[in-house]
Amino acid sequence: MGTVVLSVDAELAWGFHDKVSPPIDRVEAGREGWRALLRAFDEHDLPATWAVVGHLFLSGCNGSHPDIPAPSGWFLAEREGELADRELFCAPELVGDIGRADAEHDLGIHTFSHVQFGALETTASLARTEIEVAVDVARQAGFDPVSFVFPRNDVGHRDELADSPIRCYRGVRPEGEGGGLAGRGGKLRAAALGPGAPPLVEPTVDEYGLVDIPASLYLYGFQGVGRRVASLLREDPVVGAVRSGLEAAAERDGVLHLWLHPNNLVTERDHQRIRRVCELVARYRDEEGVDVETMRTVASRTLASRADTASNDPKPTDPQSP
Repeated sequence: MGTVVLSVDAELAWGFHDKVSPPIDRVEAGREGWRALLRAFDEHDLPATWAVVGHLFLSGCNGSHPDIPAPSGWFLAEREGELADRELFCAPELVGDIGRADAEHDLGIHTFSHVQFGALETTASLARTEIEVAVDVARQAGFDPVSFVFPRNDVGHRDELADSPIRCYRGVRPEGEGGGLAGRGGKLRAAALGPGAPPLVEPTVDEYGLVDIPASLYLYGFQGVGRRVASLLREDPVVGAVRSGLEAAAERDGVLHLWLHPNNLVTERDHQRIRRVCELVARYRDEEGVDVETMRTVASRTLASRADTASNDPKPTDPQSP
């Protein structure tokens, strides 16, 4: 029997503060999207991993962060430009709502200021500081984060993660699995038919001792004209893909790892999608026995299984023993 994991990249304006032309509709939808997700998860008692940008724990900020070795101007959007609004960069009340929710959520981190760890300009010092400060502000708020999501899924500096309290991260979706569509023909087919059946992934322990829990499906990756056309012909194609993944999880082992941002919930159609996804996940849990876990619990189970395997391995014999 398989498992479903839901992970949420909770970032508000931090997901776009380094963009020349940020999508204002998504930025402005972030707060209500956050609350809508909490309501949907509570309605169906679905625990999720909320990977929160550390700066959102702050109640206020003057835009100065001298202890973080970020590039010049990295924090400028807090003070200048169209995103310069405290509520887009600080949200302690929304973070608190995660802890107050009825569902047993896992609060993880998404760096302190949405730094891409795989970028060439991201030094080890910057990555280390972003982790340390994010963990520190989370602990001050009463959380104990062990889960991590890389901004823009750009994996890097895992050695620095391993030297922190973090024990697991969301890895990238396996290439060519679960209906992956390569090449020009595949892209045309995806535009017409939707994302295809997502893969069930297998959590693994990497060379740093961290648990990699790869993504299966980004719930808002199929948008635009293709989505509208496909939805006229049948149910929302992403909902159909989730259904296919759940059917697979009801039959065999593996993790169906679904993820999204609160700022994906811009239109009523966007809200309908996540409500339908939550309904489906809850139904397959209740009727088919599919588990719903957080990244934290999957990581704990994976590490415990590895420890049990190691302890049960036969010890090598001393060839000189009698």
